[in-house]
Amino acid sequence: MSLKNWSLQRDDDGLVWAILDCPEQSTNALSAEVMAELGTLLDQLDEHPPTALIFRSGKESGFIAGADIKEFSTLDTAEKAQALVARGWNLFNRLAAVRYPTLALIRGHCLGGGLELALACRYRIAVDEPGTRLGLPEAMLGIFPGWGGMLRLPRLAGPQAALDIMLTGKSVDAVRATKMGMVDECVPPRVMIAAARQRVLSAQAPGRATGMNAWTNHWPLKNIIAAQAHKQTEIKAPARYYPAHHAIIDLWARHEGNALDAPELLDRVVLSATTRNLVRVFHLQERLKSFGKDSDHPLRRVHVVGAGVMGADIAAWCALRGLTVTLQDQDMSRLSAAFKRLAPFFARRLRKPLQRRDVLDRLIPDVKGEGAATADVVIEAIFENLDAKRSLLRNLEARIKPEAVLATNTSSLRLEDLRVGLQRPERLVGIHFFNPVPAMPLVEVVETPGADPAMLRRAYAFVRAIDKLPLPVKSAPGFLVNAVLAPYMLEAMRCVDEGIAPETIDQSMRDYGMPLGPIELADTVGLDIAMAAGKQLAGAGTAPDCLVKHVEKGELGRKSGRGFYAYQNGKPVHNAAPAVPSGLSQRLLRPMVEQTRAIVAAGIVADADLADAGIIFGAGFAPFRGGPLTDADAWS
Repeated sequence: MSLKNWSLQRDDDGLVWAILDCPEQSTNALSAEVMAELGTLLDQLDEHPPTALIFRSGKESGFIAGADIKEFSTLDTAEKAQALVARGWNLFNRLAAVRYPTLALIRGHCLGGGLELALACRYRIAVDEPGTRLGLPEAMLGIFPGWGGMLRLPRLAGPQAALDIMLTGKSVDAVRATKMGMVDECVPPRVMIAAARQRVLSAQAPGRATGMNAWTNHWPLKNIIAAQAHKQTEIKAPARYYPAHHAIIDLWARHEGNALDAPELLDRVVLSATTRNLVRVFHLQERLKSFGKDSDHPLRRVHVVGAGVMGADIAAWCALRGLTVTLQDQDMSRLSAAFKRLAPFFARRLRKPLQRRDVLDRLIPDVKGEGAATADVVIEAIFENLDAKRSLLRNLEARIKPEAVLATNTSSLRLEDLRVGLQRPERLVGIHFFNPVPAMPLVEVVETPGADPAMLRRAYAFVRAIDKLPLPVKSAPGFLVNAVLAPYMLEAMRCVDEGIAPETIDQSMRDYGMPLGPIELADTVGLDIAMAAGKQLAGAGTAPDCLVKHVEKGELGRKSGRGFYAYQNGKPVHNAAPAVPSGLSQRLLRPMVEQTRAIVAAGIVADADLADAGIIFGAGFAPFRGGPLTDADAWS
């Protein structure tokens, strides 16, 4: 056979290895060409059946990342959508029905269509190493796993675990996948070839869900599970905004996972504005990731100055991602308070004591700031005071390595003002995180005129090394995200001054698809910070009366236990929201949209696509709406 993406190796005992290695691609994806070649491969094996067939990847980066997402961008008719689903559904059903035993040897990422291929095999072995992750993230793209995942995963892991995987888009590691029944065995890399051979030739019965997990795949328990799943999903993914989530439940419950049996569901999902926007957001995310690919400098050690909430969270996140971090503050009591606050975070993220120990070994308290001298990236994260930051940056510049990145986490000050007095002002870059650091994927990388390109490349690479998304922005007050959030929150507070209840304002934006309303967002940011940012970012004009009154009374939001809302255990106490006035959501968003357009026009962000991406990933703008500029284009 002449195959471009696949190669076959036949052992002396007739066992065949099908190796996928898409040329000129960093990862394997199931494009139309790859799928057609798989069909040809199966044709050949039908003529000369092997003893067994094992699928594996020829790439170090992983097994299969999924379908070719570019193809989803071309689905503009029902016929195209149905043909795409039929291609994978029919091919993987054919694979599942072959007479000889089959196995997927999974090392690295195995996502979407890649997992559906593996599920169509009789056996699956996962390699136990950090990069191995299995999942069906299609719902995050506004689509569903239509190539057999909705049929086969519930039969292996049980409906509740399978629906959780499919509806959240989350992935699991090799150990968890084995416990769930998603794979048959979890093995270390050194024995994976031998283990695959042994399993596929073992004649063991294929895995199946047992006990209650098996019973819930059948009526009437199946209907009960589906009803509960709809109810729970509606809370975070309302059907009017996220049709794919609810289609997954219905396709499993009513159609055995076969979307071809429910063309009305398939068409409504794949041709929806939600799918179009979420696929676009995926491409925007990939564009942000591309900014961190080029680096000429190893990044192993980070020094953070400032053990407040933001600085400590930055340091903790960097340690969690494998870097050695020194955290500096004026005295040990502040560092001790930071470590005490971080303890629950590490406990939630790392369940094994040895893992927590390893991370804490990499996070080093550093009162004297000695870690600055050996760090590859140095980040100041102290309070927003120009003189204090200038003094600190000059002190750091004198002590750090010539090739180290000197960065500020300022949220509102101009870098041109901060770099005054530096010997090499061109080396200062902004690396601006958002609160809460673990939850917010975006980091703004701020460039000033004459900035050292090497420092910017290293800053982008650092952001990617800690699994965040770098957004290039030019130096300006508030950069992008804070600059557009300030007028949005101030407009919400003006509505409060007019007598509209905070609950009504926030409910209007939650109904619009936002995770938080602007009033609760202001409480989360801190009303004192909102006051300072508003003065600097919103131009001339007086602050809203309600904001001034809360700040004067020391009611600063979540951190003080009271702001616009009272807080219990860190959560706001909401009263019932009065009816939402018509047009309120667009009134609140209009200042954000106008400011975003102005920022793009000024060149602070390169284009409208990056602006939309920044506000989605940095401010939580509802991704199914495509970003504020895309959303505003659809307003009547």
